[in-house]
Parts: sequence; C-alpha cells; structure tokens
Amino acid sequence: MSIATTDFAFVADLVRQRSAIDLQPGKEYLVESRLVPLMRTSGESDLAAFVARLRRGDSQLIASVIDALTTNETLWFRDTAPFDVFTKQLLPDVAKTSLTKKITVWSAACSSGQEGYSLAMLLLDWLPRNPGFDAKIVGTDISHKMVERAGAGKYSQLEINRGLRVPYLVKYFDQVGRDWVLKKEVRDLATFKWGNLAQPPVGHPQCDIIFLRNVLIYFDPPTKKRVIENCRSVLRPGGYLVLGGAETAPSLGPNWKRVDVDRAVVFQHLGNGAS
Repeated sequence: MSIATTDFAFVADLVRQRSAIDLQPGKEYLVESRLVPLMRTSGESDLAAFVARLRRGDSQLIASVIDALTTNETLWFRDTAPFDVFTKQLLPDVAKTSLTKKITVWSAACSSGQEGYSLAMLLLDWLPRNPGFDAKIVGTDISHKMVERAGAGKYSQLEINRGLRVPYLVKYFDQVGRDWVLKKEVRDLATFKWGNLAQPPVGHPQCDIIFLRNVLIYFDPPTKKRVIENCRSVLRPGGYLVLGGAETAPSLGPNWKRVDVDRAVVFQHLGNGAS
C-alpha cells in the first residue's frame, strides 16, 4: 500500500514539527510500514483516508503517528565502550570536582530504558566504593509510550537477551512469569519523562554527564546544532557529552574539548560561556 507524494510530505512536515525528526524523500517505505498498522487499527481502509484524519487534527491519532515513527532501537550496554569509559574515566573525573557529591546523568532519547538502566546498574556498582556520593539517572524520550515502558522496568526474555550481562540479570532482576522486572533499587535510581530534544529542557536538572547517542543522525544540521545547545544549557562546566560512535556533531566551538578515549565519542564542556 503506497502513500501519495502529497500525503508523505504532510506526514514528514508533521513529524518534523512535533519531533524535529527529518524524514527526507526516499523514506516513503518506512512511513508506509509504520502507518499501515495504525491505519487498520483506526478502521480506515487506505492511507489517504488515514492521512485525511491527520489533516483534520485528530490529536490522539497524531500522537500515535509520532510514536510509530520514532526509532526505538535499543539494547543493554550498547556498543560497550562508552559504558566502560563511563565507569573508568568519566565518573571518577566528575567525582573529583563535584561540590555536592551528587552525580546526575541524562540518558537522552532513552527509548524503553535499557541505556538508562545500564548506567544505573553501573552506578550501583560504583556508589559503594565511593561513600558519601548520591546519583540519579534522568531519561527522556519523545515517545510517551516508550517513557511509560521505561518507567515500568519490565522486559521480555528477547529484550533481556539483547546485551544484558548475566551477573546483572542475576543481581538486579526478578522473574515475573515470562518477563523480567528490575529490582526497586535500580528503578529508584532512574526517572523517565517526556522530552523533545529540539526544545529547551525546561525544569531539567543540571547534569554531569549526558548520553546523547545514536539520535543526531535523525536531525538536519540546524536541528543538530540546537540539540547540542540544549544539552550544553544543562551540562555543568567540566561535564561530559557522549555521542554515538558513528555520529558527527556540528562544530561545537572553542569551549568544547574532544576527549581521547578508546572507541567512544566523548566531549568535555569547559565552561566560560556558551559554545
């Protein structure tokens, strides 16, 4: 079932306005594959009728479309290297300069929570070795559905098999029926809320470390720059920004320094005004 060119343009513009995700021509098949199940559920017989409802401003349907077109590919300890750097280098460094002895980490575009909870489990390993410190993870995602799933901390066996280290499964999960549920101590360390990276993070806490991985690739250059600036606005001087291994960031300016670490893309913000 094909989507008309004008309907694709409308959906792409709608998604860009609501999420800043840039759906260029050539992504028609992706849009079709995500919209057809929603079309059938909504009772419409074809994509033209479905898009017509979007044009009329059906807010519930629009929210479903944004959720459907948000990429939610994720797994535990994805790519490994950034998590090793987090434990061995970033945490010890921010701890040295912390005045409050409280470490705050932002898992941006957190999807269903695996990245945030991976970081939480590493923090639970680190905190007993560093008495006096407290820590929290803040996860945000533009999909309300993913935020709800992340908050529940409940995963299928298939999801567990995607990268979770066996000692952490034994230590931090309980089996409930066929699913696995994170123990309270892990869930208490992480909070999840809705957030649009292209909008200023109002009410967001100051952070020591931001994981902004595998998300910039979905934005056009002006939006990338805006997202980086929004991250900088809540990153304390000396804090770290971790990007995906295959991503390129816009020129970050003189107040950023690339950190020399193995197989991870990390920048430190040096302060002294905006980047």
